[in-house]
Amino acid sequence: MMPALHKKILIVDDDKTFCNVIGNMLLLEGFEVLKTGEINLATEILYASTINTVLVNAVLRDGSGIALTKSVKERFPAVHVIVMAGKADINNCVLAIKNGADNYILKTGNYSSILSSVKEALFEAEGPGNKKDKQATGHKKRARGFDAITGSSPGITKAKELGKKVAYSNASVLLMGETGTGKELFARAIHSSSLQHEQAFVAINCSALSKELLESELFGYEAGAFTGANKSRRGLIEEAEGGTLFLDEIGEMHLDLQSKLLRVLETNEFIKVGSTKICKANMRLICATNKDLFAGAANGRFREDLFYRINVFTIVLPPLRERGNDVVELAEYFIGLFSEKLDKQITGMTNEFKERLKNHCWKGNIRELRNTVERSIILASSSLLSEDLLPPEMPPAPYMNIGRSGSPYDLNVFERLHIQKVLVTAGWNKAEAARLLNISVSTLYRKIEDYVLLPEDNN
Repeated sequence: MMPALHKKILIVDDDKTFCNVIGNMLLLEGFEVLKTGEINLATEILYASTINTVLVNAVLRDGSGIALTKSVKERFPAVHVIVMAGKADINNCVLAIKNGADNYILKTGNYSSILSSVKEALFEAEGPGNKKDKQATGHKKRARGFDAITGSSPGITKAKELGKKVAYSNASVLLMGETGTGKELFARAIHSSSLQHEQAFVAINCSALSKELLESELFGYEAGAFTGANKSRRGLIEEAEGGTLFLDEIGEMHLDLQSKLLRVLETNEFIKVGSTKICKANMRLICATNKDLFAGAANGRFREDLFYRINVFTIVLPPLRERGNDVVELAEYFIGLFSEKLDKQITGMTNEFKERLKNHCWKGNIRELRNTVERSIILASSSLLSEDLLPPEMPPAPYMNIGRSGSPYDLNVFERLHIQKVLVTAGWNKAEAARLLNISVSTLYRKIEDYVLLPEDNN
């Protein structure tokens, strides 16, 4: 008999009969089995439990199991994913493997043959000496709590200290920072370090949905509440019962919905769409924004009373350009992650590559850095990442001379550095840089010449 190699398996399939039969057969083989028919719940379970394997149907009522595969592999690289399909489809098979699926099997035939296919796939992936899985496990262990947040610069260190302190309370938290600074990861770290860490962490991006759809997602709805509402559905407020609800980009929420959210926070009660029954709300709220909500409250674009309700404890996440050598630490982490994912032996970066990373403006922050490292690894033909692998839109670091006096305290040094940053931000478009600096183009050219900001062939 083939040994049970996994402690926990998550089955994601809205066919309850299939789930129950396969689940029971796996239980008899010594596996611990969790089941759900919804993608959102599957994601919650993955964050709440240590899942080793996901057995997911290719097509689900609320979305694509193949798309879920990609999300699982990005967030939990150590998790083994097997995609199931009701019929052979070469396009779906290719897409599933491309999204990171470890295997693709058909649900046709009897349950025993399906179980055998699942066990064979698990044994093949988890057999003795599987180096790839051991490496992946290291990444999975790393992605927990505040240990998942790489960096030791003063700004991120302060943010982590504040996060650890507020985690043990039930206070609402407002995370502020530019797009791509890792606000959702930080919210998850707060939840993982809280007393509610065993309960659900539910996240939604308020800018991604229309007002009506966001309302039904948050509050849930009764059958017949609107066209297409064939059955009642729990909202995310209910799904987050006892745990944490994370509202990303809350500054994009419609004013009418802001009023309803305020009522939830004030009364711990809400009403589903299409219902008159009052439901109880019991969750911790963490919000995130890349906008100035204080200014929004002042000009009427954001409810002032809601702003003060969610702004109990504010943590500002610094942009990557202000985090110094953290950019190198993050790059090293992504090198490990993508080397494993792309099956390439990348051991590090050249000094020139590191300097280019440190000198770049990173308007897209950590998300941009992640994409840059992944692209470089795809192109790499040696074990070290070199600067020729960087994208063309990432200009070379300009030659910089010390101030005229040679002193690091020379005011010219700071002016030169500021102009350099603005030039990088503007993509070396001198007219745009002059506009940002609020000086004439001729003045900018003179300063470029004075400070030797760019090599002659880039002027």
